[in-house]
Amino acid sequence: MNRYWLSILLTCSMASCIGCTTKRYVQNQVTPIIEKVNRLDDETAKNTNEIKELDSRTSQSIAALDTKIDQAASQVNTAGQQAAKAQQSAENASRQVAALSTAVANSDDYRVVNQVAVHFAPDKDALTADATKTLDELGTQLPNARNYIIAVEGGTDSTGNQEYNYSLSDRRANVVTKYLATKYSVPAFKIHMVGLGEDKPVASNDTASGRAQNRRADVEVLSRPAGSQLP
Repeated sequence: MNRYWLSILLTCSMASCIGCTTKRYVQNQVTPIIEKVNRLDDETAKNTNEIKELDSRTSQSIAALDTKIDQAASQVNTAGQQAAKAQQSAENASRQVAALSTAVANSDDYRVVNQVAVHFAPDKDALTADATKTLDELGTQLPNARNYIIAVEGGTDSTGNQEYNYSLSDRRANVVTKYLATKYSVPAFKIHMVGLGEDKPVASNDTASGRAQNRRADVEVLSRPAGSQLP
């Protein structure tokens, strides 16, 4: 009887030992695999995050590049429009000069009886005190002129773009015309004006004094002999 239970006890002990040994063996074999799987999961997650970050940076770079391309295209388009406007202004100025020449047809019958130049501050079209004084001196002599016309040419220095300078020279010629027409009752048909921008300098634009001379409006009073047809 004692041998029987002893045998059973030994058998259970051996089974328990074998079970523990098997569990340790399996655990020793599986644990490295689990650790490798975990590391692989971590690396996969890291790589996924890096790919997402790279994709985000790439998308941002592409968007920024697209914006720069759009801006460059807009600048090119604007430059083209400005060039077209400048060309149009130059053509308008040429037509105005031609019209002025037509108005003074048979120029041999005309002679300059008076001429003055009024000057403007940089980028301004308002008459200065000196300019007003000069125009007043001219205006008081107009009643003594017969069969006359007045030619007003506005000019600028070379500062600024061509399109803007045409506009500025037009405004300068216009303010002189308005002054003579309103204060000295000069009929509008007797005054012919043109803005020449920087196209007809009277001095070098390389110096401050030269640029000051070019910021001007030239005014000429031309007269025909008595008996000639009025313009």
